Amino acid sequence: MSARIEPFTIQVEDDILTDLHDRLTRTRRAPVSVADDWSRGIPPAALNRVLAHWAGAYDWRAAEERLNRFDQVRVTVPTPSGHDLGVHVVRAGTRGATPLLLLHGWPDGFVRFEKALPLLAERFELIVPSIPGFGFSDKPHEALGPVGVAEVFAAVMTELGHDRFGVHGADLGSQIGEQLALICPERLLGLHLGDIPLRRLRSLLTGNPADLSDGDRDWLARLSDWETAEGAYARLQRTKPQTIGAALDDSPAGFAAWIVEKFQAWSDGDVFDVYTLDELCTNLTIYWVTASATSAAQYYYDNGHSTLSEAPVTVPTGVSVWPGDLVPGPRASAEHWFPIVRWTELPRGGHFGPWEQPALWADDVIAFFNQVGA
Repeated sequence: MSARIEPFTIQVEDDILTDLHDRLTRTRRAPVSVADDWSRGIPPAALNRVLAHWAGAYDWRAAEERLNRFDQVRVTVPTPSGHDLGVHVVRAGTRGATPLLLLHGWPDGFVRFEKALPLLAERFELIVPSIPGFGFSDKPHEALGPVGVAEVFAAVMTELGHDRFGVHGADLGSQIGEQLALICPERLLGLHLGDIPLRRLRSLLTGNPADLSDGDRDWLARLSDWETAEGAYARLQRTKPQTIGAALDDSPAGFAAWIVEKFQAWSDGDVFDVYTLDELCTNLTIYWVTASATSAAQYYYDNGHSTLSEAPVTVPTGVSVWPGDLVPGPRASAEHWFPIVRWTELPRGGHFGPWEQPALWADDVIAFFNQVGA
């Protein structure tokens, strides 16, 4: 199989949008509401606000036109097992400048970076792929997980002509970026993370408790508290993605509830203050029109059933620490696994750093790659 690059334009068929509108207008509301705050999940008033906008004032065609102003390509590369896989890639910035691969997470996509791309455009050549199974990338027919996706993205960068490149990742993207640093360290100019992969923190549980620092113990305790209060979604997606996926890919109201609640819980501030309704609905619509709720959840299963290297990363690493993130940890603990040369504790922002605080995020990314001479 020969890899290939083809121009790509987002073109959602009218009947898909008509079906979405019909489903939204026929939403069956819960007959009883026990809590009007977020303690039991998304409150009816918040969900109704999103659904009313999505079915009413929201204009996907305007969003589609805006997104299509980006240079987009579909890059077909082989998976580790040799099957063809098409990867949707947004390209921006300055051709010939330092190549920078930007890796999104869940429950977002390439739109995580939309507001920040102009701030990086002069300094970098920007490559923003959608993880296989997300958005306009193909859905894989095999288990990929972090290592498989990293190998796919390394092949994408080769096909685009980038032998060496920088990487930024957060959420799922931080683990994929970590795997790139482990499988092809000679190709990475630097690794910038928006968070430390939680699988590294969990690995401390398998060691000698006497070797843990006070910072390690505190971080593990906060992780345990967070997983008890907030981690059920991940356990479900790691174990039965096709069960929850059947509901999410059939009900836009259910899908909106599943996703918007995470934006509320993981952002630094009220969801409706941090994001516009249009921004929330664009993210929801990309998942909906590509029917990728299940395939995105499958990544969690593949991740949970992957055997990952416990070796430390050797690529120079920078970390942005956001006060509103899930479980931010101390630098000394992160240095168990990463050679950190820049550690920036930002004054505001949450899990979706480049979306919430694009200027703060972009400044830190630029400063890190300037520092490592890339």
